[in-house]
Parts: sequence; structure tokens; C-alpha cells
Amino acid sequence: MSLQVEPTDLPEVKIVTPKKFGDHRGFFSEVYNAKAFAEADLDLEFVQDNHSLSASVGTLRGLHFQSPPFAQDKLVRVTRGKILDVAVDIRRSSKSFGRYVAVELSAENWRQLLIPIGFAHGFCTLAPDTEVIYKVTNYYSAANDLGLAWDDPELAIDWPFAPEKMVLSDKDRKHPRLRDLPPIFG
Repeated sequence: MSLQVEPTDLPEVKIVTPKKFGDHRGFFSEVYNAKAFAEADLDLEFVQDNHSLSASVGTLRGLHFQSPPFAQDKLVRVTRGKILDVAVDIRRSSKSFGRYVAVELSAENWRQLLIPIGFAHGFCTLAPDTEVIYKVTNYYSAANDLGLAWDDPELAIDWPFAPEKMVLSDKDRKHPRLRDLPPIFG
């Protein structure tokens, strides 16, 4: 397996693009291989896969993270449709605390986003019936499931739609702002 790994403006967040082989039948891609990831200095042990379908364009999921001892690294990819994927640094001791990166992921561009522990994660759909699959390095824990306000003016995330056009869960409308988050990630 060969993969391309690129840093983002927040170097801990990586764009990972697996090789895709196509012919008249379609394509084949080894989207995850533990050995190849380890050789690329991405040595993580994934324990769970999650899959979401968002029917409407402008569906926003996030910004989510889990607190220790259930904190998670995430490897996010799109199998149908397109998203704007966002990672926000919530590590208080980091020089990039409160900064975010946004990367377009789609079934066409075949990119994945690796989001490490200490970052809140969310995405907004850019196409109807978008399916997102992501691997995580720790199991889901309802008691450790936390979030960050997607519309926090301090973050100033450049979402692709006006707030009134976004489709959110009630839970995602109620997350605290960055300044109100406890220092979960030192």
C-alpha cells in the first residue's frame, strides 16, 4: 500500500490519501493498512469504526470529542458525497490553541483526515446523502462524550452555509464555547 501523507496548517492534523487503482471495472483501494500507517509514522490502534449518513446538504455534526480516559484519535473519510471536515485544537498548552483547519473530503478526492487526541472534530455536508466513515482509537463513552460550540465567534470557523441554513441536532446546538471548556487537554 502506498499512501500520501500531508500536514495541514495544524501539523498534528494530517491529510492521508491512499492509492486508488482503477480500470474498466471500477477501482480498488486499500484504505487502511496498519503496517503502512506505522511506516508513515501514523502508528495507531483503531478499535471501532463509525458510519453516518446525512441526508441534507448543510447538515453539521460536531464539534465533538471525548475526554480522557476515552479520548480518541479519528481517521475520517467519505464514501459518498462531500464534506467540509474541521478540527479545532483544544489543547490549552498548545501554541495553536483555538485554531482550526478545514479540509474538503469527498468520495472523489479520496482523502482522509487524521485528527489526533486533543482536537474537537466536526463536519458539514456539501452534497446530499453524504456517508462518512471514521475509525477511532478508543471506544465510545457516553460519560466522556463532549462538544464545542460550532458557531463560537472566537473560533470564527468559515462554515459554507449561513447558520439558519444548517441542520443540527439539539445536542450540537448546546455545546459550550471554547472559553467555557474546562482544561481537559492540558
